[in-house]
Amino acid sequence: MIRLRFAPSPTGNLHVGGVRTALFNWLFARKNNGKFVLRIEDTDTERSKKEFEDNIIEALKWCNLNWDEGPDINGNYGPYRQSERLELYRKYINLLIEKNMAYYAVYNNDNEEFFVSNTYPENYKEYSIVVKFKVNKKGFTEFNDLLKGNIKFRNDLLDDFIILRSNGIPVYNFTVVIDDHFMNITHVIRGEDHISNTQKQIMLYKAFGWKVPEFMHIPLILGNDKKPLSKRHGGTTVEYFRNEGILSDALMNYLALLGWTVEEEIFNFKDKVSLFTPQKISNKGVVFDYEKLEWMCGKHLRMKKIESLYFEFIEWLDYQKDFSLKNKIEEDKEYSLNVLSICREKVNTLKQLKDFSYNFFIDDFYYEDKFLDKFLKKDWAIDLIKISQEKFENLEEYTVENVENVIRNIADLKITSKKNTFQTIRGIVLGKLVTPGLFESIAILGKEKTLSRFKKAEVFIYEHFRK
Repeated sequence: MIRLRFAPSPTGNLHVGGVRTALFNWLFARKNNGKFVLRIEDTDTERSKKEFEDNIIEALKWCNLNWDEGPDINGNYGPYRQSERLELYRKYINLLIEKNMAYYAVYNNDNEEFFVSNTYPENYKEYSIVVKFKVNKKGFTEFNDLLKGNIKFRNDLLDDFIILRSNGIPVYNFTVVIDDHFMNITHVIRGEDHISNTQKQIMLYKAFGWKVPEFMHIPLILGNDKKPLSKRHGGTTVEYFRNEGILSDALMNYLALLGWTVEEEIFNFKDKVSLFTPQKISNKGVVFDYEKLEWMCGKHLRMKKIESLYFEFIEWLDYQKDFSLKNKIEEDKEYSLNVLSICREKVNTLKQLKDFSYNFFIDDFYYEDKFLDKFLKKDWAIDLIKISQEKFENLEEYTVENVENVIRNIADLKITSKKNTFQTIRGIVLGKLVTPGLFESIAILGKEKTLSRFKKAEVFIYEHFRK
């Protein structure tokens, strides 16, 4: 059976480059009816933290990537944290020493190696003692990369390398071989920054007489300066994009297209499992485009069934700990669905949706300065308000058509220009000058909210401009 794994280190929050790697592993496993394994590589004892592991697991779940085995659900090949596998690693380090394929090396305080031994150097306990793998300098180490083709390394250019640190913790290149072998991993898909590690890992596989898995090294995600995507380019973690209100469907859609050729541009990645093949992944670095991601998120946001969007919005507000707005939205679901339906047409993210829809749910909003200066301060504003109050008070049925007729009738009275009439009413009911359609907005607000907002504007004028 084909088995793949995603093996992040819990030394920080999950990077989008890691998510794309997990995605390609997941797609390959699902395409081939295989297994997808989550393993936590936490042997960096100084930097690894449980909070980062929790963040990684939560982020992957939010991205809708499910795994068949892992630290939270176990499986037949656990444990799935490297910190819980130290006894196994030690066993196979000792085996290499017994086979004269590894040895102890002692370093002084200047980090210079000054003594080596095939047995533990009891007389040098006050120094740093490590275990090093003995490199066979003859010939080459080569493998066929599923993406890049044949890759070949000269062995004489590689020095003996450390496999066990002085603190008793084995290094990455050793643990990954042990884990992948005993977890029956058949294919390893990872970033091309790991190509240089592959030589050491294949040497270890051969030293133990184990089958070497298939490797595929994918190009890195780059910033606009063509250097690996990092904090200097902007937000890079799943947590960042989630806070920004990017939909998980949109993020995964965008990450799938960073290097993978699919005919459609907007899709759900789970619908494309049957199309995934290594041959369709680009061998060139791909630039992360924040604006393209936002645009794509807008497409997904408008494609969603409105009820699905409602629940995602509620979930996002909960994640943001904006419980006040969340409660307001949940008070009247039908009203909220109508608001979200007209607001989503002009936004791309949940964060923008919150900003754009906020004044529909909150009555004590502030007026934009631009609205105050250009409209509400004008002498004619109070007359416009009084006429509008009268007209809307007499309106019984708040349909879009009826609201439009009322506003056009008010404009025909020429209290001010038509544009001023429309924009003043817009600012009165929603506090700002860029909103969803004015007629649709008032139809959704309804009689009670609309009239209360005209009253609020009237009071504001007398308190601030006509003292």
